[in-house]
Amino acid sequence: MKITEVKTFLMHVGAPSLKSWASDGSFGTQTYSGNLTGTRNWLFVKVYTDEGVVGIGECSGWPRVIETAVQDLKALLIGEDPQHIERLWQKMQIAIMGHGMTGTVGAGAMTGIDMALWDIKGKVLGVPVWSLLGGQVRSQVRMYAHASTPETALALKARGVTALKCGGVSDPVRKIAALREAVGDDIDLMIDLHGPPWLTPADAATLARELEPYKLLFMEDPIAPDNLDGYRRIRDASNIPLAAGERMTTIFGLRQLIEEELVDVVQPDTGRAGGITQMKKIAAMAEAHHIMMAPHSGSLGPVAEYAALHLLAAIPNTLFLERIEDDWEGRAHTALPALTQENGFLKVPDGPGLGVDIDEDFVARFPSQANVSIPVSKASGSYVDGSFEEHVYVQTRMKRAHYFPKG
Repeated sequence: MKITEVKTFLMHVGAPSLKSWASDGSFGTQTYSGNLTGTRNWLFVKVYTDEGVVGIGECSGWPRVIETAVQDLKALLIGEDPQHIERLWQKMQIAIMGHGMTGTVGAGAMTGIDMALWDIKGKVLGVPVWSLLGGQVRSQVRMYAHASTPETALALKARGVTALKCGGVSDPVRKIAALREAVGDDIDLMIDLHGPPWLTPADAATLARELEPYKLLFMEDPIAPDNLDGYRRIRDASNIPLAAGERMTTIFGLRQLIEEELVDVVQPDTGRAGGITQMKKIAAMAEAHHIMMAPHSGSLGPVAEYAALHLLAAIPNTLFLERIEDDWEGRAHTALPALTQENGFLKVPDGPGLGVDIDEDFVARFPSQANVSIPVSKASGSYVDGSFEEHVYVQTRMKRAHYFPKG
Protein backbone atom coordinates (compact mmCIF):
# COMPACT_ATOMS: atom_id res chain seq x y z
CA MET A 1 0.00 0.00 0.00
CA LYS A 2 1.25 3.46 -0.94
CA ILE A 3 0.10 7.01 -0.21
CA THR A 4 -1.13 8.65 -3.41
CA GLU A 5 -2.57 11.97 -2.26
CA VAL A 6 -3.11 14.25 0.74
CA LYS A 7 -6.02 16.72 0.66
CA THR A 8 -7.14 19.43 3.07
CA PHE A 9 -10.66 20.62 3.87
CA LEU A 10 -10.82 24.02 5.59
CA MET A 11 -14.08 25.48 6.85
CA HIS A 12 -15.24 28.57 8.74
CA VAL A 13 -17.17 27.54 11.83
CA GLY A 14 -19.83 29.45 13.70
CA ALA A 15 -19.16 30.43 17.30
CA PRO A 16 -21.00 28.63 20.10
CA SER A 17 -23.53 30.59 22.10
CA LEU A 18 -22.39 32.71 25.01
CA LYS A 19 -24.11 30.26 27.34
CA SER A 20 -22.04 27.44 25.87
CA TRP A 21 -18.69 29.22 26.16
CA ALA A 22 -17.91 30.23 29.70
CA SER A 23 -14.91 32.50 29.25
CA ASP A 24 -14.58 36.28 29.32
CA GLY A 25 -13.15 35.75 25.84
CA SER A 26 -14.79 34.48 22.69
CA PHE A 27 -14.07 33.00 19.31
CA GLY A 28 -14.33 36.54 17.93
CA THR A 29 -17.25 38.91 17.51
CA GLN A 30 -16.92 39.64 13.79
CA THR A 31 -19.85 38.68 11.58
CA TYR A 32 -19.34 37.15 8.13
CA SER A 33 -21.39 35.75 5.29
CA GLY A 34 -23.47 32.67 5.95
CA ASN A 35 -24.53 34.08 9.33
CA LEU A 36 -21.20 33.01 10.81
CA THR A 37 -19.84 34.83 13.84
CA GLY A 38 -16.28 34.55 15.10
CA THR A 39 -13.01 33.45 13.59
CA ARG A 40 -12.91 29.74 14.42
CA ASN A 41 -11.82 27.43 11.58
CA TRP A 42 -11.67 23.65 11.38
CA LEU A 43 -9.09 21.96 9.16
CA PHE A 44 -9.53 18.32 8.15
CA VAL A 45 -6.98 16.20 6.30
CA LYS A 46 -7.49 13.10 4.19
CA VAL A 47 -4.69 10.73 3.20
CA TYR A 48 -5.45 8.56 0.15
CA THR A 49 -3.86 5.23 -0.82
CA ASP A 50 -3.55 3.16 -3.97
CA GLU A 51 -5.76 0.47 -2.42
CA GLY A 52 -8.69 2.82 -1.93
CA VAL A 53 -8.35 3.15 1.83
CA VAL A 54 -8.66 6.77 2.96
CA GLY A 55 -7.70 8.07 6.40
CA ILE A 56 -9.01 11.24 8.02
CA GLY A 57 -7.46 13.57 10.59
CA GLU A 58 -7.85 17.08 12.00
CA CYS A 59 -5.35 19.89 12.55
CA SER A 60 -5.70 22.79 14.97
CA GLY A 61 -3.62 25.67 16.25
CA TRP A 62 -3.84 28.12 13.35
CA PRO A 63 -5.83 26.26 10.70
CA ARG A 64 -5.46 28.70 7.79
CA VAL A 65 -1.69 28.66 8.14
CA ILE A 66 -1.48 24.95 8.94
CA GLU A 67 -3.25 24.12 5.68
CA THR A 68 -0.20 25.44 3.83
CA ALA A 69 2.10 23.39 6.07
CA VAL A 70 0.17 20.20 5.30
CA GLN A 71 0.48 20.83 1.57
CA ASP A 72 4.20 21.44 2.00
CA LEU A 73 4.61 18.12 3.83
CA LYS A 74 2.63 16.21 1.21
CA ALA A 75 5.67 15.75 -1.04
CA LEU A 76 7.37 13.75 1.73
CA LEU A 77 4.45 11.33 1.98
CA ILE A 78 3.51 10.47 -1.60
CA GLY A 79 4.73 6.94 -2.38
CA GLU A 80 5.28 6.02 1.28
CA ASP A 81 3.68 3.03 2.98
CA PRO A 82 1.13 4.50 5.48
CA GLN A 83 1.53 1.65 7.95
CA HIS A 84 4.92 2.96 9.14
CA ILE A 85 3.44 5.73 11.28
CA GLU A 86 6.37 6.37 13.62
CA ARG A 87 8.89 6.53 10.79
CA LEU A 88 6.73 8.97 8.83
CA TRP A 89 6.30 11.15 11.93
CA GLN A 90 10.09 11.26 12.38
CA LYS A 91 10.54 12.03 8.69
CA MET A 92 8.16 15.00 8.90
CA GLN A 93 9.80 16.28 12.07
CA ILE A 94 13.31 16.38 10.66
CA ALA A 95 12.03 17.90 7.43
CA ILE A 96 10.68 20.97 9.22
CA MET A 97 13.32 21.36 11.96
CA GLY A 98 15.37 23.69 9.78
CA HIS A 99 12.59 26.24 10.17
CA GLY A 100 13.03 26.33 13.95
CA MET A 101 11.22 24.65 16.80
CA THR A 102 8.25 22.52 15.76
CA GLY A 103 5.71 24.96 17.21
CA THR A 104 1.96 25.04 16.74
CA VAL A 105 1.96 25.15 12.95
CA GLY A 106 4.38 22.28 12.41
CA ALA A 107 2.88 20.08 15.12
CA GLY A 108 -0.64 20.90 13.96
CA ALA A 109 0.18 19.80 10.43
CA MET A 110 1.80 16.57 11.60
CA THR A 111 -1.14 15.94 13.93
CA GLY A 112 -3.75 15.75 11.19
CA ILE A 113 -1.57 13.56 8.99
CA ASP A 114 -0.62 11.26 11.88
CA MET A 115 -4.27 10.92 12.89
CA ALA A 116 -5.19 9.95 9.33
CA LEU A 117 -2.45 7.31 9.27
CA TRP A 118 -3.85 5.69 12.42
CA ASP A 119 -7.29 5.77 10.81
CA ILE A 120 -5.90 3.96 7.75
CA LYS A 121 -4.19 1.30 9.86
CA GLY A 122 -7.37 0.62 11.80
CA LYS A 123 -9.42 0.34 8.62
CA VAL A 124 -6.93 -2.02 6.97
CA LEU A 125 -6.89 -4.29 10.04
CA GLY A 126 -10.62 -3.92 10.63
CA VAL A 127 -10.25 -2.70 14.23
CA PRO A 128 -10.83 0.57 16.11
CA VAL A 129 -7.81 2.77 16.81
CA TRP A 130 -8.18 2.09 20.54
CA SER A 131 -7.46 -1.58 19.82
CA LEU A 132 -4.16 -0.59 18.18
CA LEU A 133 -3.29 1.45 21.28
CA GLY A 134 -3.57 -1.55 23.61
CA GLY A 135 -7.29 -2.12 23.92
CA GLN A 136 -9.92 -0.57 26.13
CA VAL A 137 -9.45 0.43 29.72
CA ARG A 138 -12.97 1.91 29.50
CA SER A 139 -15.84 1.87 27.01
CA GLN A 140 -17.06 5.38 27.83
CA VAL A 141 -15.25 8.59 28.68
CA ARG A 142 -16.44 11.17 31.15
CA MET A 143 -16.76 14.69 29.73
CA TYR A 144 -17.08 18.17 31.17
CA ALA A 145 -18.96 21.17 29.83
CA HIS A 146 -18.71 24.94 30.17
CA ALA A 147 -20.94 27.09 32.38
CA SER A 148 -20.61 30.80 33.05
CA THR A 149 -23.80 31.29 35.08
CA PRO A 150 -25.71 29.31 37.70
CA GLU A 151 -28.62 28.98 35.26
CA THR A 152 -26.46 27.33 32.61
CA ALA A 153 -24.81 25.11 35.22
CA LEU A 154 -28.14 23.88 36.52
CA ALA A 155 -29.42 23.19 33.00
CA LEU A 156 -26.34 21.11 32.22
CA LYS A 157 -26.63 19.27 35.52
CA ALA A 158 -30.21 18.39 34.63
CA ARG A 159 -28.93 16.90 31.36
CA GLY A 160 -26.58 14.55 33.20
CA VAL A 161 -23.34 16.53 33.07
CA THR A 162 -21.31 15.91 36.22
CA ALA A 163 -18.34 18.26 35.72
CA LEU A 164 -18.35 21.94 34.77
CA LYS A 165 -15.72 24.54 34.00
CA CYS A 166 -16.10 28.28 34.04
CA GLY A 167 -13.65 30.70 32.50
CA GLY A 168 -12.55 34.28 32.64
CA VAL A 169 -10.38 36.42 34.82
CA SER A 170 -12.63 39.40 35.50
CA ASP A 171 -14.24 38.17 38.76
CA PRO A 172 -13.26 34.52 39.30
CA VAL A 173 -13.92 34.08 43.03
CA ARG A 174 -17.50 35.32 42.94
CA LYS A 175 -18.20 33.34 39.78
CA ILE A 176 -17.02 30.09 41.35
CA ALA A 177 -18.86 30.84 44.59
CA ALA A 178 -22.13 31.34 42.70
CA LEU A 179 -21.67 28.15 40.71
CA ARG A 180 -20.83 26.07 43.78
CA GLU A 181 -23.87 27.39 45.63
CA ALA A 182 -26.10 26.57 42.66
CA VAL A 183 -24.94 23.03 41.83
CA GLY A 184 -23.96 21.78 45.27
CA ASP A 185 -21.15 19.42 46.17
CA ASP A 186 -21.92 16.58 43.76
CA ILE A 187 -20.68 18.45 40.67
CA ASP A 188 -16.96 18.82 40.01
CA LEU A 189 -16.04 22.44 39.27
CA MET A 190 -12.99 23.88 37.51
CA ILE A 191 -11.89 27.32 36.38
CA ASP A 192 -9.86 28.37 33.35
CA LEU A 193 -7.88 31.55 33.98
CA HIS A 194 -6.11 31.95 30.64
CA GLY A 195 -5.52 35.48 29.42
CA PRO A 196 -5.50 37.96 28.05
CA PRO A 197 -4.39 39.40 30.26
CA TRP A 198 -2.56 36.62 32.05
CA LEU A 199 -2.20 36.80 35.83
CA THR A 200 1.16 37.48 37.37
CA PRO A 201 2.50 34.54 39.45
CA ALA A 202 1.92 36.53 42.65
CA ASP A 203 -1.73 37.20 41.76
CA ALA A 204 -2.25 33.60 40.67
CA ALA A 205 -0.88 32.35 43.98
CA THR A 206 -3.21 34.66 45.91
CA LEU A 207 -6.16 33.60 43.79
CA ALA A 208 -5.36 29.91 44.34
CA ARG A 209 -5.65 30.43 48.09
CA GLU A 210 -8.98 32.25 47.66
CA LEU A 211 -10.40 29.40 45.58
CA GLU A 212 -9.34 26.59 47.90
CA PRO A 213 -12.59 26.52 49.93
CA TYR A 214 -14.59 25.64 46.81
CA LYS A 215 -12.78 22.31 46.33
CA LEU A 216 -12.07 22.72 42.63
CA LEU A 217 -10.97 19.74 40.59
CA PHE A 218 -8.35 22.02 39.06
CA MET A 219 -7.34 25.59 38.30
CA GLU A 220 -6.34 25.79 34.63
CA ASP A 221 -3.71 28.01 32.99
CA PRO A 222 -3.33 30.42 35.93
CA ILE A 223 -0.25 32.03 34.35
CA ALA A 224 1.21 32.50 30.88
CA PRO A 225 2.36 29.21 29.31
CA ASP A 226 5.93 30.45 28.91
CA ASN A 227 6.30 31.05 32.67
CA LEU A 228 6.72 27.49 33.91
CA ASP A 229 8.79 28.56 36.88
CA GLY A 230 5.78 30.49 38.18
CA TYR A 231 3.91 27.25 38.83
CA ARG A 232 6.24 26.50 41.72
CA ARG A 233 5.18 29.73 43.43
CA ILE A 234 1.52 28.77 43.05
CA ARG A 235 2.21 25.26 44.38
CA ASP A 236 3.97 26.68 47.43
CA ALA A 237 1.02 28.97 48.14
CA SER A 238 -1.86 26.53 47.80
CA ASN A 239 -2.92 22.90 47.54
CA ILE A 240 -5.30 23.49 44.65
CA PRO A 241 -4.68 21.09 41.73
CA LEU A 242 -3.22 22.77 38.63
CA ALA A 243 -3.81 22.03 34.95
CA ALA A 244 -2.09 23.29 31.78
CA GLY A 245 -0.55 22.27 28.49
CA GLU A 246 -3.01 23.03 25.69
CA ARG A 247 -0.67 25.50 23.99
CA MET A 248 2.34 23.18 24.02
CA THR A 249 3.20 20.58 21.40
CA THR A 250 4.92 17.17 21.34
CA ILE A 251 6.67 15.34 24.17
CA PHE A 252 9.48 17.89 23.97
CA GLY A 253 7.22 20.85 24.57
CA LEU A 254 5.41 19.20 27.48
CA ARG A 255 8.44 17.50 29.04
CA GLN A 256 9.24 20.11 31.69
CA LEU A 257 5.61 20.54 32.71
CA ILE A 258 5.37 16.80 33.36
CA GLU A 259 8.84 15.82 34.57
CA GLU A 260 9.01 18.64 37.12
CA GLU A 261 5.44 17.82 38.21
CA LEU A 262 4.32 21.41 37.83
CA VAL A 263 0.72 20.32 37.18
CA ASP A 264 -1.67 17.63 38.34
CA VAL A 265 -3.56 17.48 35.04
CA VAL A 266 -1.97 17.80 31.60
CA GLN A 267 -4.13 19.08 28.71
CA PRO A 268 -2.51 18.51 25.32
CA ASP A 269 -4.66 19.65 22.40
CA THR A 270 -5.72 16.64 20.32
CA GLY A 271 -5.42 18.68 17.12
CA ARG A 272 -1.99 20.21 17.60
CA ALA A 273 0.00 18.15 20.13
CA GLY A 274 1.62 16.06 17.41
CA GLY A 275 -0.97 13.38 16.69
CA ILE A 276 -2.07 10.17 18.33
CA THR A 277 1.56 9.03 18.19
CA GLN A 278 2.64 11.90 20.45
CA MET A 279 -0.49 11.90 22.63
CA LYS A 280 0.13 8.27 23.60
CA LYS A 281 3.70 9.13 24.58
CA ILE A 282 2.59 12.23 26.52
CA ALA A 283 0.08 10.08 28.40
CA ALA A 284 2.81 7.59 29.31
CA MET A 285 5.12 10.34 30.54
CA ALA A 286 2.28 11.74 32.64
CA GLU A 287 1.37 8.31 34.02
CA ALA A 288 4.90 7.88 35.36
CA HIS A 289 4.39 11.05 37.42
CA HIS A 290 0.80 10.27 38.49
CA ILE A 291 -0.51 13.13 36.35
CA MET A 292 -3.94 12.80 34.77
CA MET A 293 -4.84 13.44 31.11
CA ALA A 294 -7.68 15.79 30.15
CA PRO A 295 -7.13 16.80 26.51
CA HIS A 296 -8.08 20.28 25.39
CA SER A 297 -11.00 20.17 22.97
CA GLY A 298 -12.88 23.43 23.37
CA SER A 299 -12.28 24.87 19.92
CA LEU A 300 -11.77 21.60 18.02
CA GLY A 301 -13.96 19.91 15.48
CA PRO A 302 -15.56 16.45 15.63
CA VAL A 303 -12.74 14.41 14.07
CA ALA A 304 -10.26 15.40 16.78
CA GLU A 305 -12.92 14.60 19.36
CA TYR A 306 -13.17 11.06 17.97
CA ALA A 307 -9.39 10.70 18.13
CA ALA A 308 -9.35 11.87 21.75
CA LEU A 309 -11.95 9.26 22.70
CA HIS A 310 -9.88 6.46 21.18
CA LEU A 311 -6.83 7.60 23.14
CA LEU A 312 -8.69 8.14 26.41
CA ALA A 313 -10.29 4.71 26.12
CA ALA A 314 -6.87 3.06 26.00
CA ILE A 315 -4.84 4.83 28.71
CA PRO A 316 -5.08 4.36 32.50
CA ASN A 317 -4.64 8.01 33.53
CA THR A 318 -7.69 9.45 31.79
CA LEU A 319 -9.51 12.16 33.76
CA PHE A 320 -12.05 13.32 31.18
CA LEU A 321 -12.53 15.21 27.90
CA GLU A 322 -13.49 18.84 27.44
CA ARG A 323 -16.62 19.47 25.36
CA ILE A 324 -18.80 22.39 24.31
CA GLU A 325 -22.18 20.80 24.83
CA ASP A 326 -24.17 23.26 22.70
CA ASP A 327 -21.70 24.09 19.97
CA TRP A 328 -22.41 25.66 16.58
CA GLU A 329 -25.38 23.84 15.07
CA GLY A 330 -23.33 22.86 12.00
CA ARG A 331 -21.11 20.60 14.08
CA ALA A 332 -23.63 17.77 13.95
CA HIS A 333 -23.68 17.98 10.13
CA THR A 334 -19.91 18.26 9.63
CA ALA A 335 -19.00 14.72 10.65
CA LEU A 336 -21.03 11.57 10.96
CA PRO A 337 -22.03 9.94 13.14
CA ALA A 338 -22.37 12.85 15.58
CA LEU A 339 -21.40 12.20 19.18
CA THR A 340 -23.81 12.86 22.04
CA GLN A 341 -23.26 12.70 25.77
CA GLU A 342 -25.39 10.56 28.04
CA ASN A 343 -25.29 10.93 31.82
CA GLY A 344 -22.04 12.87 31.54
CA PHE A 345 -20.22 10.32 29.37
CA LEU A 346 -19.32 9.89 25.70
CA LYS A 347 -19.44 6.39 24.26
CA VAL A 348 -16.16 5.24 22.75
CA PRO A 349 -16.50 4.55 18.98
CA ASP A 350 -16.18 0.92 17.93
CA GLY A 351 -15.96 1.11 14.11
CA PRO A 352 -12.74 0.39 12.18
CA GLY A 353 -10.17 3.17 12.40
CA LEU A 354 -11.51 6.34 13.99
CA GLY A 355 -15.05 5.48 12.91
CA VAL A 356 -15.86 8.94 11.54
CA ASP A 357 -15.93 10.80 8.25
CA ILE A 358 -16.78 14.34 7.17
CA ASP A 359 -19.51 15.53 4.83
CA GLU A 360 -17.28 17.17 2.23
CA ASP A 361 -20.18 18.99 0.56
CA PHE A 362 -21.27 20.51 3.86
CA VAL A 363 -17.71 21.57 4.69
CA ALA A 364 -17.37 23.24 1.28
CA ARG A 365 -20.40 25.44 2.02
CA PHE A 366 -18.41 27.35 4.66
CA PRO A 367 -15.13 28.62 3.18
CA SER A 368 -12.67 30.22 5.58
CA GLN A 369 -13.09 33.99 5.92
CA ALA A 370 -10.86 34.86 8.91
CA ASN A 371 -8.85 33.07 11.55
CA VAL A 372 -7.52 35.63 14.05
CA SER A 373 -9.18 38.07 16.44
CA ILE A 374 -8.67 39.95 19.70
CA PRO A 375 -9.90 37.27 22.11
CA VAL A 376 -11.64 39.52 24.64
CA SER A 377 -13.80 42.62 24.35
CA LYS A 378 -13.64 45.79 26.40
CA ALA A 379 -17.00 44.91 27.93
CA SER A 380 -15.61 41.66 29.34
CA GLY A 381 -13.89 43.53 32.16
CA SER A 382 -10.78 41.38 31.90
CA TYR A 383 -8.46 44.36 31.67
CA VAL A 384 -7.94 47.00 34.32
CA ASP A 385 -10.13 50.05 33.67
CA GLY A 386 -8.67 52.29 30.99
CA SER A 387 -6.10 49.77 29.76
CA PHE A 388 -7.98 47.67 27.22
CA GLU A 389 -6.46 49.40 24.19
CA GLU A 390 -2.99 48.54 25.47
CA HIS A 391 -3.69 44.82 24.78
CA VAL A 392 -0.95 43.76 27.18
CA TYR A 393 -0.03 40.10 27.64
CA VAL A 394 0.30 40.06 31.47
CA GLN A 395 -1.25 42.50 33.94
CA THR A 396 -1.29 42.95 37.71
CA ARG A 397 -4.84 43.03 39.10
CA MET A 398 -5.99 46.32 40.60
CA LYS A 399 -8.82 47.01 43.08
CA ARG A 400 -7.47 44.05 44.95
CA ALA A 401 -9.95 44.14 47.82
CA HIS A 402 -12.64 43.47 45.22
CA TYR A 403 -10.71 41.00 43.08
CA PHE A 404 -9.62 38.95 46.10
CA PRO A 405 -12.78 39.26 48.24
CA LYS A 406 -11.91 36.64 50.85
CA GLY A 407 -8.77 38.53 51.77
